[in-house]
Formats: sequence, C-alpha cells, structure tokens
Amino acid sequence: MQNNLPRPLGGIIVPLITPLVAQEMLDSEGLKKIVEYVLAGGVNGIFILGTTGEAPSLSGKVKRELIDQTCRVTNGRVPVIVGIMDTSITESVHLASYASEKGATAVVAVPPYYLPLSQSELVNYIRRLTDELPLPLFLYNQPEYTNVPINPDTLAQVADIPGLAGLKDTSRNMINFQQMCQLMKDREDFSLFVGPDGLMAEAVLMGGSGGVNAGANLAPKLYVELYHAARTGDMPTVRQLQSKVLQLITTVYHPSAGRLKTLKGLKCALATLGICKDIVADPLIGMDPDVRSHMPQFLSDLNLIE
Repeated sequence: MQNNLPRPLGGIIVPLITPLVAQEMLDSEGLKKIVEYVLAGGVNGIFILGTTGEAPSLSGKVKRELIDQTCRVTNGRVPVIVGIMDTSITESVHLASYASEKGATAVVAVPPYYLPLSQSELVNYIRRLTDELPLPLFLYNQPEYTNVPINPDTLAQVADIPGLAGLKDTSRNMINFQQMCQLMKDREDFSLFVGPDGLMAEAVLMGGSGGVNAGANLAPKLYVELYHAARTGDMPTVRQLQSKVLQLITTVYHPSAGRLKTLKGLKCALATLGICKDIVADPLIGMDPDVRSHMPQFLSDLNLIE
C-alpha cells in the first residue's frame, strides 16, 4: 500500500467544490483558482469528490479529470484525499487505483447506501474494502444520506485494520463523536474530523483532529484560525471567530436553497468572488436569483469582498 499520509492528519481539510463550465465539463481554470485560494488560506488538505464536490452527480469521466487535475495543481503541497463513494467495492477500488496512479494521498468511503447494512455487515464491508485499497482509507459517517450510521462500537471493531487512517463524522451527534474521541484517545495515528461547520471548534476542544468543513472553500483563513484557537484553548478568539462562522452559515448557506443549501451557497459565493462559475451538476438547480442578488452584501459583511 502506498502511504505518504501525514500521521496523524489534522487541521482543516477543505471538501472542495467541483467547478463546472457546463454539464459534463470541468472548469480547469476555476479549479486552479480555487485550489490556490484555499492553499493560500492555510488549509491542511484537499478532499475531492465528497458531498460538497457533488460526487454522486458526476460522470466517471469528470471524476477522473478532477482527480488528475487536482493532483497536478496541488503538486504535493498538501494531501489530496479522494472520495470513492460507490455502492460497489469493485468500482470503489477502481477509482482508488486511478487516484493512486495520479498521486492522491488517501481515499474516503461512506457505507454503501440504498440497501441498508447492519452494523455487522458494515464491519465486514470495511474490512473487505480496506484490504483491496492501494491507499489509506478514511471512513465517512453521513447517515443523513446513506441511512447507515457508523456507531462508536463499530469504529472500535475496525479501528485496528491496517490502512484505516481516520473518520469524518457529519452526523451532528456530538455524544457519539465524544465517545469516538475517548475510544481513540491513545491512537495518535488515527484522525477524527467533524463535518458541520458550526461544530468544528467544539469537536477540536473535545479532542478531535480538526474539520472537513465546506465553508473553508470560501473563507479558508477563518476556519484555519478557528481551528488553531480551539487547539490552543484560546476561548476569547474561539468565541469571536465562531460568530463569524455562524454568520456565514446563516447568510451564504441560505435556507431557501433547500437541503443542499451549503453547496449552492458556496458556488454562488465563489462565483461572486470571480473564482469559478456557480453551475451545479444535474439534476440540481442553482441558488435562487433573489438570494444571489444579496450575495455581494453577505460577502462584504464577512469581509470577503469590498
């Protein structure tokens, strides 16, 4: 197994948006801009083909182009982590092999969806998948979309599998996350990240490794500074920066955008900054025009645009 992953991996890993110029057409120039933008903000890694990256809506062709170009633009400056979130182990392994060839550092998998697994079946799936992968694996606990949670007891059963590097938790169940932190407190080689933007500081204060936070696409420096404040226990700074994150969540992630408001809001905001277009992959529809018209003011209030 190829393993160039910093252990443990911590800090802010940005779940990168996938910039498009049209359906089935990757925006290569926009990708370069967003990669350089988040790296300048100090992020510790880039995660592509996740929820914010619209992975389920992209063709195999676009996925491979995104892997190739992201690895090339990043050029080893930070780890590139690739989502291989398929219901088929064979297809997940094929994409992982391609990512490995192109220079990716690790991969991410969710529990197979559509046909729900029991926790014992999930343990078996993780063992089988990890055994076939050419890169270290991060698990992704996203029960809202998969309907299969990764419980703390399940993590305890699989944590010693060679090649398993960590877990991203987007369940918003902070009791379970705290239990996971306790389970893994002596494992310096295992990373525990939280997904929801507003919970990153709390997770780090609990002993978590950092955040895989969508807002780092737009305000990477804000999330990096909040992470460091939480890591050092600087509570006045945590409170100050947390209020900015909450402001971003309540404006840029506008409720009118529906269930995938984070993704739509981010693409709209990044288009307003001139980084990429706000095209979302079919069958999604972009941000409501009324909200789009207010985006410059939202970004001005966040000191992201003059």
